[in-house]
Amino acid sequence: MTGLAAPSPIAELHGIDRVRFDAEVRPAAQPVVLRGLAADWPAVRAARTSDEALVDYLKTFSHPEPVGAIVGPPEIEGRFFYQPDMTALNFTRGRSPLDPFLDRLLRDRTVPQPYAMAVQSIPAPDLLPGFAAEQGIDLVDTQVVPRLWLGNAIRVTTHYDLMENIAVVIAGRRRFTLFPPDQIANLYMGPYELTPAGTPVSMVDPDSPDLDRYPRFAQAMENAWEATLEPGDALYIPFHWWHAVASLAPVNMLCNYWWDPAPQGMANPYDALLLALFSLRTLPDDQRRVWRTMFDHLVFRTEGDPAAHLPPHVRGVLGEADRDGLEQMRAALRQSLNRS
Repeated sequence: MTGLAAPSPIAELHGIDRVRFDAEVRPAAQPVVLRGLAADWPAVRAARTSDEALVDYLKTFSHPEPVGAIVGPPEIEGRFFYQPDMTALNFTRGRSPLDPFLDRLLRDRTVPQPYAMAVQSIPAPDLLPGFAAEQGIDLVDTQVVPRLWLGNAIRVTTHYDLMENIAVVIAGRRRFTLFPPDQIANLYMGPYELTPAGTPVSMVDPDSPDLDRYPRFAQAMENAWEATLEPGDALYIPFHWWHAVASLAPVNMLCNYWWDPAPQGMANPYDALLLALFSLRTLPDDQRRVWRTMFDHLVFRTEGDPAAHLPPHVRGVLGEADRDGLEQMRAALRQSLNRS
């Protein structure tokens, strides 16, 4: 990345507890490396011993049922992305029992350009029953189900999650490159309809950016943050921060915790965004300016509570988002959509 700004190092904390995490880390809405958070996990200790020790430990929990996996040909060089014409992805999805997958990871360590292999985002109780009981963190609620990621030296392209995230490296090393949400225009977002993992991804390869095609990526790099994590280290990724993840060893494992602090029972904001694209994007400029003012006032409350002057019993959809309020909102939305 010659000529581009070097990413800023992500701040690091040691010995963090739940009180400090909730009071200081999350309200700041910035990524933080939590060094050694999982240093005492049995899986981390096994990984530090050897790849073989980690695989032996994981096999004490594995089962013979097939699990989801993705595989890409050697020529993609570990980067899960699109085919050149962008009508399909450059990897295939399949299913395999976990033990043969683990054996293949060990066997391919000496292959100069192996197939890219990954088991991604599978709930720990489904992939390795009993695994989560022997390792965990105290920074999130106990009902948050950890998810497991296994693979070789692969690269996950820059994307965002619609949740908050704590990612814990168990084996190997991982480099995280993060961009704040306001860098969306400089990251050149790909299609909504076809994505490698659910949410749209950046079209720019951060390891080899084409600045002729994506010149504003240089500005994104001026705002980038980066950290490399060792086994036992963790990273807090705030809501909607873009992140690219490079696994730097032939055997890698990660455990992550996703959670959403938003009130339950609300409609999906992603649906609202798609509806806004359908209903607002092509309006005349003067109308879009008016609707931006309406959204700022009613949704983002830039001037405070827009219904504070109304008695509570007539606030309707502008009122509190309790059970009755949510039902009023659903009824109003159904009525509006039926008129479309």
